[in-house]
Amino acid sequence: MGKFHDSIKPAHQEFIQKQHIFFVSTAPLSPEGHINLSPKGLDCFRVLSENQVAYMDLISSGNETSAHTLENGRITFMFCSFAGAPIILRLYGKGFTVLPNSTQWATYAPNFTIYPSTRQIIVADIHLVQTSCGFGVPLYNYEGERAIHFDWAEKKGAKGLEAYKQEKNLVSLDGLPTHLAIQPSPEELT
Repeated sequence: MGKFHDSIKPAHQEFIQKQHIFFVSTAPLSPEGHINLSPKGLDCFRVLSENQVAYMDLISSGNETSAHTLENGRITFMFCSFAGAPIILRLYGKGFTVLPNSTQWATYAPNFTIYPSTRQIIVADIHLVQTSCGFGVPLYNYEGERAIHFDWAEKKGAKGLEAYKQEKNLVSLDGLPTHLAIQPSPEELT
């Protein structure tokens, strides 16, 4: 039986901090639009307060979360235990994207290890927390993090990463703009 809370309690935060993976889900408003569900790791999630969380987002082949939160803000995070007590925890909220050249960057970036391939920080104001049993979730052993992303990013270099973002991260699968698409160009900032 699920339990609902209007904020992240200390026990929830402790559970979140022990997990090596979480899932983030967003969706466009269009009924024909694609729902996005992404796994995340690399110690990139932070509980900032009882009603706010954030995760550092690395450059990848898509940018659905940014597009969907720009359009409607809806975001859900899910954590599940793969060891110990069977627990599933969901955080429901309204998300927004913080880009490196924004005024909010100085507020959120110090909470993370920022890498050359850090694309943005996704922040969410949480209005509902749900816990439920994870009886159907299998047991898995954590072996460690993959270095593949960082090797890829190093080979790309700063210019290559920027070109990749311009090619792959400006619109969603459904053609919605991401925050990267609407930000001022470096020339416009000077």
